[in-house]
Amino acid sequence: MNIVEARGLGLRTRRGWVYRDVDLTAASGELHAVTGPPGSGRTSLLLALAGRFPHNHGELRRRGPAALGQVAGVHEPDPTLTVAEHITERLLLLGPVPRRRRRLVPVAAVRARRAYRRDAYAAAVAGAGLTDEPLDPGRYGRDLTPVERQVLGLVLAGLGGPGLIVADDVDAGADRPEREWMWGALERLAGQGYAVVASARAVEPGVAATVHRVGDPAVPVPALPTEPAPAEPAEVPA
Repeated sequence: MNIVEARGLGLRTRRGWVYRDVDLTAASGELHAVTGPPGSGRTSLLLALAGRFPHNHGELRRRGPAALGQVAGVHEPDPTLTVAEHITERLLLLGPVPRRRRRLVPVAAVRARRAYRRDAYAAAVAGAGLTDEPLDPGRYGRDLTPVERQVLGLVLAGLGGPGLIVADDVDAGADRPEREWMWGALERLAGQGYAVVASARAVEPGVAATVHRVGDPAVPVPALPTEPAPAEPAEVPA
């Protein structure tokens, strides 16, 4: 089942194209990667796919809710809360999954939300399939490494039972083993039944992801035409 469909998606401002001509269709259980250099519009595109940022060209359709993982400057861990407190707070805010939605929500998310009073941390991490990452439940948000911030973002995103999860700059601040682990974690998350779209500078070899490149420097980025300055009124001789 297709969760998000973009056709010719673009965002153009007076300074030019932020991103343009993006075709992307992600179904349940699929991992998609948006790659490109810094400033290529990756973050804006991901936020648009999740319904958190505008677009003014093309068409966008999405089935069900979307959730944000780690997006720097937009959706980040609270520096004053521990990992366990982030998870407990999110579960309390979400409450139980309404019965009418249970068939549309991955089983792992339902189990995690039922188990929050017993062991919210273990249930949430297991539900996301990220049990091999040593994420300390007592660690504060301000002390998390870049990879740990990504992991917490993915765990929290999955708790709401969205159809789509997006995560930005998943390779930022990570060395090669960490990048390999992160892409493996994203593959496992997609295997839970989510459509996952992640942005990065590049995808590690062997990753089963559909890659969409934006901001190719070979493609010219024309600016919008500017309005001509108003003409100065002619002086009339006295």
